[in-house]
Amino acid sequence: MNENYYKDQGFPEAVLPCCPIEKRLRGQAALVTGASSGIGKAIAIALGHAGADVLLNYGSKDEEARKVAEEVSRCGARCVTHKADVSGEDQVIAMFARMREEFGSLDILVNNAGLQKDAAFDEMTADQWDRVINVNLRGQFLCSREAVREFKRRGVRPEISCAAGKIICISSVHDIIPWAGHVNYAASKGGVMMMMKSIAQEVAPFRIRVNSISPGAVRTPINTAAWSTPEAYDDLMRLVPYKRIGEPEDIGRAAVWLASDDSDYITGATIYVDGGMTLYPGFETGG
Repeated sequence: MNENYYKDQGFPEAVLPCCPIEKRLRGQAALVTGASSGIGKAIAIALGHAGADVLLNYGSKDEEARKVAEEVSRCGARCVTHKADVSGEDQVIAMFARMREEFGSLDILVNNAGLQKDAAFDEMTADQWDRVINVNLRGQFLCSREAVREFKRRGVRPEISCAAGKIICISSVHDIIPWAGHVNYAASKGGVMMMMKSIAQEVAPFRIRVNSISPGAVRTPINTAAWSTPEAYDDLMRLVPYKRIGEPEDIGRAAVWLASDDSDYITGATIYVDGGMTLYPGFETGG
């Protein structure tokens, strides 16, 4: 985030971002998927600031991933990159083997990789449907399954964390808000929500915590058209009661908290980091 953003928006000093995150994840290892840009990048950096070593997964942007890894390493954390398509089972299994090779085990999984292939419903192709479901939902299933296997194998290490492992699924406000023209995306995120809850219910006895973060409008490359002009920004703000766009770092801070022992009694929950978008602002004057 541009350090002058909040000042440029007229916010008082009291709400400016606070000091760097304390090292509450020291000694832990995290895997973040889709971490070469946007929300995944911010989460990887935030975890590094909090003391976690990071395996940074990405799909195609080699140079961008390298730069993010350098930034994470500047936090004092160890960071390695791993290129893999999370919708491919063999690639995911190989990625988790790399995770164990590099860091010995895994403490935190952040399922962030996702994409959009938008179309009117009656013009949507099966390929557009399959690609979004495969990356956004199947990818989270495959990675979560491998993480749970590792957490069960290793168990709780009380000197590291109260939990045997933590899984954070990055979803969207569109896991509960319908989105015309984006049926495949909304369906994938609705699936993520129920998958997360069902996994959480099943693995809680093993002291494995599974939660979701559902962002609203966030300033990322995937939605540039929604915020890049004053007119587009003003139009977007009609949907956000808090009257500012989210920044990737907002999601990063939430991820650190959910990965830490500060949230140890929370599992199966979705945190909406959305400036109030899920409050249905169209009804703020009574509908």
